[in-house]
Amino acid sequence: MKQHEIVGYNRANLGKTESKALRIEGNVPCVLYGGKTQVHFYSPAILFRKLLTTPEAYEVTLNIEGDEYKAILQDAQFHPVNDQILHCDFLEIVDGVDIKVEVPIRFTGVAPGVQKGGKLIQKLRKLKLRGAAERIPDYVDVNIADLDLGKTVKVSAVQLEGVEILDGPMLPIATIEIPRSMRGKAA
Repeated sequence: MKQHEIVGYNRANLGKTESKALRIEGNVPCVLYGGKTQVHFYSPAILFRKLLTTPEAYEVTLNIEGDEYKAILQDAQFHPVNDQILHCDFLEIVDGVDIKVEVPIRFTGVAPGVQKGGKLIQKLRKLKLRGAAERIPDYVDVNIADLDLGKTVKVSAVQLEGVEILDGPMLPIATIEIPRSMRGKAA
């Protein structure tokens, strides 16, 4: 996984009023859980841009007033109208404990169905994986070199070492759609 660092500060007071005051100042209230203790902290909203605007999975180094934690972003909540970040949850990475994370899919190869005039339709953008943090890849590569017109590649075609795929094996990842102009010829 890619690396990112966020600098945070411990929260003295918890609650709705304090969280609202932090957001007005341009900070995001956060919580780190999954380790020995929960850590409530806040961090400037600008530091989250790289984490939230890309589909990639990041291992985050949280520097909270000198204490460093390794974590992944588990959840982010946004305001329904203006898309302001309201709250972020981080899951601490503990040695020997598996984590669950969604990793983006990347296609490799050229599909013969596309060369014949078909359209590649991506049904799934990310795969849910469980495993040790150091075994989680940046991307899940899916080979589409065998996809012809009307064919589909499913989750069962993906093989990863040391990582368990949590999505159903029959779930389609991508398919080659036959164009309307060619449907009469293909039948």
